[in-house]
Amino acid sequence: MYLFSRIAFLSCLLILNTAFLYPQNLTENTEDEEISGKTEDMLAAFASPRSLWGNGAEAAIEEAYRQCFKSRILGGYVMTIRLPFAENHERDSLVEGGWDFLWQGKAEPEALWPVIEEALQSEDFEDYSRALGDGKEKVVIFNIPERSWSFSTDIFDIARMKAGSYHGLPHKPYVLTDGKGLKQSDVYNYLYCVSWVGLDCSGFVWHILSHLAEKAGVNLGRELRRTLGAPQSATASLYAGTAFYGSKSREIIDVPDAVKNLRPADILLFRAKDGSMAHSAVIQSIDWNKGVIRYLQNTDEAPQDVRGVHESFIHFKPGHTSVRLTDTSLVWTQQRFSPFPGERESAFSDDGERYRAFGGGRVVRLRVISSVLEKLGKD
Repeated sequence: MYLFSRIAFLSCLLILNTAFLYPQNLTENTEDEEISGKTEDMLAAFASPRSLWGNGAEAAIEEAYRQCFKSRILGGYVMTIRLPFAENHERDSLVEGGWDFLWQGKAEPEALWPVIEEALQSEDFEDYSRALGDGKEKVVIFNIPERSWSFSTDIFDIARMKAGSYHGLPHKPYVLTDGKGLKQSDVYNYLYCVSWVGLDCSGFVWHILSHLAEKAGVNLGRELRRTLGAPQSATASLYAGTAFYGSKSREIIDVPDAVKNLRPADILLFRAKDGSMAHSAVIQSIDWNKGVIRYLQNTDEAPQDVRGVHESFIHFKPGHTSVRLTDTSLVWTQQRFSPFPGERESAFSDDGERYRAFGGGRVVRLRVISSVLEKLGKD
């Protein structure tokens, strides 16, 4: 029975991944309602992780992860949209006063999806989609501070982009498009640059951990409000940044980063040049037999089709669990790229290189989550 459930789940996941990587074009004779119904059926199966992960922490984390995805019909295609990365002041250095993403990148998915739905149904997005499907090559120019876009069909602008001469700026990304229709990466660009909607890395980790805690009847915001210094009327998640996860708070447990010490819900921290913690991710599961650590994160330094919320993996040799995450024998499969093609490349080729940088990363565990894991393990 377990094997059958696992196969059924993986089959459903394959269908969804195929739709995600190769969006399905809808013919003129296809009813949107029929496609929408089939999509909802697939999502219903996709949204039930128990057949693969059981009823413990792994399933709860996976459930929270899947809340960050929606399938929609856009530009005549079935697409799976993921919550974008919300920039955390990386791009506003050239803009006086900067800008803030919606709810500072700390909202729950259930609050973000209605905003995304409204954006994708707007006349402006329809114009954007129409422009990308008119059969003409063009350079789309986003103006993030003004939350707007324009395009150029000038042959010299197009030629420069093709030659690798990038004229964009951090707050004005340039994107070369082929005019053959809306792609999922185009949807991401619009939500990121125009809608200012998404989660930052620590906001995503908070969403995962708060959902996990809820499964054990624990309100994470209520438990940590005083530690975070959040006023009674404020949303606790706004105060739970990567700096908190990397702090010396008594609510933070340091975990020696040998593979054998890791558990689901542990937080992976990546350092910045000054030694502070600049990025956070969360472990979903560890397959001790196959030697695979699966962790989840939200970042825009990733391949174009997986920018935003996505899964990543670390491979280790089964039985060799005393190695630390800084050990070069581990294989980190998550490659790092510039958020927009042509921009300055990431300083690191993959997550492993980034974790090892600046003295090495850190693994921590929230004290309250330790008690949650114990409770879920007993249930």
